[in-house]
Amino acid sequence: MSDGGPLTRTASVIQEGIDAGLHLGAQVAVWPEKATTPTLLSLGDASLGVPMTHNHLLPWLSATKAVAAIAIAQLWELGRVGLDEQVIAYLPEFESYGKDVITLRHLLTHTGGFRAAPYDYPRDDWDTILQTIYDARLEPDWVPGHKAGYHITTSWFVLGEIIQRLSGQSFTEYVRSHIFEPLGMTDCHIGMSDTDYDSLTPRIAVVPDTARKDRPLRPWTTRPFLTGCSPASNGIGPARELVRFYKALVTGGALDNQRILDPEAIELFTARHRVNLYDHTFKATMDWGLGFILDSKDYGKEIVPYGYGPHASHYTFGHSGNQASAAFADAAHNLAVAILWNGTPGEPAHQDRVHRTLGALYEDLDLA
Repeated sequence: MSDGGPLTRTASVIQEGIDAGLHLGAQVAVWPEKATTPTLLSLGDASLGVPMTHNHLLPWLSATKAVAAIAIAQLWELGRVGLDEQVIAYLPEFESYGKDVITLRHLLTHTGGFRAAPYDYPRDDWDTILQTIYDARLEPDWVPGHKAGYHITTSWFVLGEIIQRLSGQSFTEYVRSHIFEPLGMTDCHIGMSDTDYDSLTPRIAVVPDTARKDRPLRPWTTRPFLTGCSPASNGIGPARELVRFYKALVTGGALDNQRILDPEAIELFTARHRVNLYDHTFKATMDWGLGFILDSKDYGKEIVPYGYGPHASHYTFGHSGNQASAAFADAAHNLAVAILWNGTPGEPAHQDRVHRTLGALYEDLDLA
């Protein structure tokens, strides 16, 4: 299924990946500067024998983090949080084992130094996960704010709990009422009810681990994963709606007369707050905003982990997900993009497919 029009190079790269067994299919949503609606492209299958459509729901994985970052930005705009306030001002339980010096800025820039904690989502519930994080130690020789290393989920449960305590809503309820519903992202979820899961199951795409010969299905579309809540990783929805999130951000915080944030807050959260620091998780030098991965090609590496391809501008910000998604805005071109793949071919193959797909996309848009 495609309304992709001129996205011929992009479609060709995605189809090559389907033919090579990297993914069953993919969704692309691209919203250029002067367009009134996004251009959509869906190729391949959502599950074996079921063609991918624009209405299928695919997991975002770590692209979910950007939604949590904007929720914090909303609270900052209201004066409810301070970026350089220590986390213990909001969560006194967090003070143990040297973590009392960690601030919200450290959480949002992945410089906090508590990357690991022995919990298991979704087996463990929210309170168990938080307690495990509270009991975690600061990593040895880590000075928060001066050393960087991507926190896969730990810091995002902490941010989620801050949002819950200050708003009086669950994280799921907060992002639905303050972000998804105003932006018309009604098919998007970070934690869905059992009833929603039952009704949406026919539209949820499967994600095979295509790096393995037996191609087992990833658990990311199962009931336990999707009906729990992980502010870092269990977002799900169609690309046609995820692109609305970035279109709102790149156009100053509003879409269809619905404002979620003022321009000044967006500028602050997408500015360079972490510069020229080596990331000890990704093993690369990467710049970071407050919750957003920024274009980091300036450091001379052709393919940057979870980057935005060869042609994205220096002013590109977003957040992608583990072998599953690329979602971002390029402020130099007023461009919003969301691409979702259902198939995990391994990190090297995925980074290559992102690089090639986004390179082709910019060429299709005459932005290369």
